[in-house]
Amino acid sequence: MSTNQTNNPIAAMHMANGSEIAIELLPEAAPNTVNSFIYAVQHKVYDNHAIERIVPGSWIDLSYTAFGKEAARYLIPWEFEQNPHLKPLPSHPGCVCMGGYDELGEAGCEVFFPLRDCPEHLGKYPVFGKLLHGMEELYRLEKVLTRPVTDYPIGGIEINKPVKPEIIDYVSLELNGYVPKPPIRVSHNTLPGCWFT
Repeated sequence: MSTNQTNNPIAAMHMANGSEIAIELLPEAAPNTVNSFIYAVQHKVYDNHAIERIVPGSWIDLSYTAFGKEAARYLIPWEFEQNPHLKPLPSHPGCVCMGGYDELGEAGCEVFFPLRDCPEHLGKYPVFGKLLHGMEELYRLEKVLTRPVTDYPIGGIEINKPVKPEIIDYVSLELNGYVPKPPIRVSHNTLPGCWFT
């Protein structure tokens, strides 16, 4: 894994096609989200996963089904409600963000990559990392052939799934001295219906 001059944790998504998406994690910007992502990496949530959602010109979502894995089926409190002293970072290409489900809470593991400036995300979907390299791979993914998913249980959401699976082989992690904590989770038991379809 190639790294930058940083003391922050570094994660790298190793794609089945041989490319790599390297991410500097930003604990000072979104600590619980970073801890949740690290938890997911350590529990191999992203390993051997086919990317599930591509919206050209907007974003690439790794999953909208909690990866079909029990370890990923949890929500965390909205980062900026939990930590109101933090200043949200703007969402734009080169950032790494975590999705969420309105009143239910922030997703624990469902990472997405913006492909445009997304001012509507500010203060809601936290930016918890920035790309060190791999933007060219995201732009390649943006252009792959997709098919619409029509049985998504939440209305008004565009879902396009790659026709040919685009696989994340595994995610590697260098903590660089950072000591993650177990992610703080929401206390209710209601989970998004799309995680169980």
